[in-house]
Amino acid sequence: MTSFAVLIEGPVLQGQSFVSALRFMQQAVEAKHVIDSVFLYRDAVGAASALIDLPSDEPNLSVKLQQFCQAHQIPLLFCITAAEKRGVCSNEVNPADGYIAAGLAEFAMRLAKADKLVQFS
Repeated sequence: MTSFAVLIEGPVLQGQSFVSALRFMQQAVEAKHVIDSVFLYRDAVGAASALIDLPSDEPNLSVKLQQFCQAHQIPLLFCITAAEKRGVCSNEVNPADGYIAAGLAEFAMRLAKADKLVQFS
Protein backbone atom coordinates (compact mmCIF):
# COMPACT_ATOMS: atom_id res chain seq x y z
CA MET A 1 0.00 0.00 0.00
CA THR A 2 1.38 3.38 -1.06
CA SER A 3 0.36 6.76 0.28
CA PHE A 4 0.14 9.63 -2.18
CA ALA A 5 0.06 13.39 -1.88
CA VAL A 6 -1.66 15.01 -4.86
CA LEU A 7 -0.70 18.45 -6.15
CA ILE A 8 -3.00 20.09 -8.72
CA GLU A 9 -1.87 23.28 -10.47
CA GLY A 10 -4.01 23.60 -13.61
CA PRO A 11 -7.28 25.56 -13.77
CA VAL A 12 -10.51 23.77 -12.94
CA LEU A 13 -12.50 25.16 -15.87
CA GLN A 14 -10.06 24.25 -18.65
CA GLY A 15 -7.48 21.60 -19.38
CA GLN A 16 -7.22 18.08 -18.08
CA SER A 17 -5.55 18.46 -14.69
CA PHE A 18 -8.71 18.00 -12.57
CA VAL A 19 -10.10 15.17 -14.69
CA SER A 20 -6.76 13.35 -14.61
CA ALA A 21 -6.32 13.92 -10.87
CA LEU A 22 -9.80 12.59 -10.10
CA ARG A 23 -9.25 9.50 -12.26
CA PHE A 24 -5.90 8.83 -10.62
CA MET A 25 -7.31 9.19 -7.11
CA GLN A 26 -10.31 6.96 -7.87
CA GLN A 27 -8.07 4.24 -9.25
CA ALA A 28 -5.60 4.57 -6.36
CA VAL A 29 -8.36 4.21 -3.76
CA GLU A 30 -9.84 1.23 -5.63
CA ALA A 31 -6.38 -0.39 -5.57
CA LYS A 32 -6.30 0.09 -1.77
CA HIS A 33 -3.73 2.90 -1.83
CA VAL A 34 -4.08 5.97 0.39
CA ILE A 35 -4.44 9.57 -0.71
CA ASP A 36 -2.91 11.52 2.18
CA SER A 37 -3.92 14.97 0.95
CA VAL A 38 -4.80 17.08 -2.07
CA PHE A 39 -3.23 20.52 -2.45
CA LEU A 40 -4.44 23.08 -4.98
CA TYR A 41 -1.81 25.56 -6.11
CA ARG A 42 -1.50 28.33 -8.72
CA ASP A 43 -4.57 28.45 -11.02
CA ALA A 44 -6.08 25.33 -9.43
CA VAL A 45 -7.11 27.40 -6.39
CA GLY A 46 -10.03 28.66 -8.49
CA ALA A 47 -11.79 25.39 -7.64
CA ALA A 48 -12.10 26.57 -4.04
CA SER A 49 -14.27 29.50 -5.08
CA ALA A 50 -17.81 29.44 -3.77
CA LEU A 51 -18.77 31.62 -6.74
CA ILE A 52 -18.42 29.01 -9.51
CA ASP A 53 -21.69 28.86 -11.45
CA LEU A 54 -21.65 26.53 -14.42
CA PRO A 55 -24.36 25.69 -16.96
CA SER A 56 -26.15 22.45 -16.09
CA ASP A 57 -24.60 20.61 -19.06
CA GLU A 58 -21.02 21.13 -17.84
CA PRO A 59 -19.44 18.93 -15.18
CA ASN A 60 -18.61 20.76 -11.96
CA LEU A 61 -15.18 19.31 -11.26
CA SER A 62 -14.82 21.48 -8.19
CA VAL A 63 -17.82 19.79 -6.57
CA LYS A 64 -16.76 16.33 -7.78
CA LEU A 65 -13.34 16.79 -6.19
CA GLN A 66 -14.88 18.06 -2.97
CA GLN A 67 -17.32 15.13 -2.81
CA PHE A 68 -14.61 12.57 -3.53
CA CYS A 69 -12.32 13.97 -0.85
CA GLN A 70 -15.16 14.16 1.66
CA ALA A 71 -16.28 10.58 0.94
CA HIS A 72 -12.74 9.26 1.47
CA GLN A 73 -11.81 11.64 4.30
CA ILE A 74 -8.99 13.26 2.32
CA PRO A 75 -7.94 16.77 3.39
CA LEU A 76 -8.61 19.14 0.47
CA LEU A 77 -6.25 22.07 0.87
CA PHE A 78 -5.73 25.16 -1.25
CA CYS A 79 -2.90 27.67 -1.14
CA ILE A 80 -4.23 30.74 0.63
CA THR A 81 -1.63 33.05 -0.92
CA ALA A 82 -2.44 31.94 -4.47
CA ALA A 83 -6.17 32.21 -3.69
CA GLU A 84 -5.86 35.75 -2.36
CA LYS A 85 -3.83 36.82 -5.42
CA ARG A 86 -6.58 35.46 -7.68
CA GLY A 87 -9.51 36.85 -5.68
CA VAL A 88 -10.78 33.38 -4.77
CA CYS A 89 -10.98 34.23 -1.10
CA SER A 90 -10.73 37.45 0.84
CA ASN A 91 -12.45 39.17 3.72
CA GLU A 92 -15.66 39.29 1.64
CA VAL A 93 -15.41 35.95 -0.18
CA ASN A 94 -15.23 32.62 1.62
CA PRO A 95 -14.05 29.34 0.07
CA ALA A 96 -16.52 26.66 -1.01
CA ASP A 97 -17.51 23.99 1.51
CA GLY A 98 -14.91 21.30 2.02
CA TYR A 99 -11.95 23.39 0.93
CA ILE A 100 -9.36 24.22 3.60
CA ALA A 101 -7.02 27.23 3.35
CA ALA A 102 -3.38 26.30 3.95
CA GLY A 103 0.11 27.51 3.26
CA LEU A 104 2.97 25.81 1.47
CA ALA A 105 4.52 24.96 4.85
CA GLU A 106 1.49 22.86 5.83
CA PHE A 107 1.59 21.10 2.47
CA ALA A 108 5.31 20.39 2.96
CA MET A 109 4.61 18.84 6.37
CA ARG A 110 1.89 16.62 4.89
CA LEU A 111 4.15 15.77 1.96
CA ALA A 112 6.74 14.41 4.36
CA LYS A 113 4.20 11.77 5.50
CA ALA A 114 3.40 10.55 1.97
CA ASP A 115 5.41 7.97 0.04
CA LYS A 116 4.96 9.72 -3.31
CA LEU A 117 3.88 13.03 -4.78
CA VAL A 118 1.77 13.06 -7.93
CA GLN A 119 1.47 16.40 -9.70
CA PHE A 120 -1.15 17.50 -12.25
CA SER A 121 -0.44 20.72 -14.16
